[in-house]
Parts: sequence; structure tokens; C-alpha cells
Amino acid sequence: MARIIDGNQMNMIGDQVKKYRKARKMSQQALSNKLELLGVYICRGSVSRIEDKSRTVTDIELFALAVVLGITVNDLYDTTGFEHFLE
Repeated sequence: MARIIDGNQMNMIGDQVKKYRKARKMSQQALSNKLELLGVYICRGSVSRIEDKSRTVTDIELFALAVVLGITVNDLYDTTGFEHFLE
């Protein structure tokens, strides 16, 4: 069975995190700072690695990213190509 994520990509949400962060005119450091206020410690470098998909994301981090960005967890997923799962 084929894997959804290949060996080079450690998460599926990096592009969306970057998109929503930039739409809010938020720097990676600002995102890191807001996450820290929630008790979720992701340094600026780790935000960069999440966005370039070279770092995994825990469920707690996923939830906190959505809260800070003012979106739902589902918004963090690009479902292009997976429409048949959503029917």
C-alpha cells in the first residue's frame, strides 16, 4: 500500500501553516511566541521546519497551531486529491 507522505515529508500541514501565517502578516517568531503563551513550545526554527515539512507535528501542536492561526484543524489540511475520502 502506498504511503500518503513520502520519506522526505514529515507532515501534511506545512504549506497551510505558512499560508495562514503569512495571510495574518505574522512572522515565524511571532507564531512561536503566541504558541508559547498557550504552553506549546515550538521555537522559530521548528516553525520553519514544520513549514518545509522536515519536522513532524504532534496532535497538541496541531491543535495549538489552529487556535493561534484562528482556523480549524481541518483547515490545516490541503485535501486536494483526497475528495473521494470526504464524500
